[in-house]
Amino acid sequence: MTNNEFSENTFINGEYQTNSALNPLAFSGFAHFSAMQVREGKVRGMDIHLTRLRKASQKLFNNALSDQQIRTYIREAIRESPLDCSLTITLYSSHGEFTAHSMNTLPQVLVRTCAPSNGPDGPLHLTAIKHQRPMPDIKHVGEIGKTFYLHRAIEKGFDDAIFFDEQTRISEGTIWNLVFWDGHTIIWPKAPMLQGTMMSILQRQLTRLQIPQRTMQLKLTDLNMLRGAAVMNSWTSGITVKGIDSTVFKDSDTLNALLHKAYQYEPLEEV
Repeated sequence: MTNNEFSENTFINGEYQTNSALNPLAFSGFAHFSAMQVREGKVRGMDIHLTRLRKASQKLFNNALSDQQIRTYIREAIRESPLDCSLTITLYSSHGEFTAHSMNTLPQVLVRTCAPSNGPDGPLHLTAIKHQRPMPDIKHVGEIGKTFYLHRAIEKGFDDAIFFDEQTRISEGTIWNLVFWDGHTIIWPKAPMLQGTMMSILQRQLTRLQIPQRTMQLKLTDLNMLRGAAVMNSWTSGITVKGIDSTVFKDSDTLNALLHKAYQYEPLEEV
């Protein structure tokens, strides 16, 4: 089956939905999700996805489904989909948003599969914009700012945007985590942001490979001291960043190669 032939599949609480338009609550503002790439019917970093979903559910709904139940819903969706696909699992309240009834509830689960993706090829030229997502530690839905600032970046001639906060600390991209390279060490920004699943996978495999890495506050004025940059998300373990605004990185390909090497050490596992 080619990507053009891929028909999106939708499941709620494990039951196939013939009309995804019946599921508007899953796309309300009070919901969270995790996205992953399925290859050969298997997933990398499943433990990281489960931890993310459990913690976010406890924070938003004061309740969480068991990891085993989440695995069951994902497994059922994979079984009904091509062996290679993109999968998104969204947890939401059946009461919707703007209501006290969604405070203490067991979330509903919507799983969608669609064509697999490896992300854009790059290299990317990014622009830095002052913005911080609300509740940045949660991967929640309805974030208008991410698309808005992507559009502003494109209008200015860039490929996408990264964010910095009131203290000019660099945090993350619109839908990306950021990572940098000083020629010797991989550097992760330290600021309020989402701990991406790909970011977590790479950090533990870089540790296993004994590749030096550290987390530190980076400001826009620090960029000209760095030699490389890359972005990552559930699509890909790394896309080369050739520059941020007027700063040009000459060694981003070296960084990107290290990221892809580390990713290959993360095993594909049965859900």
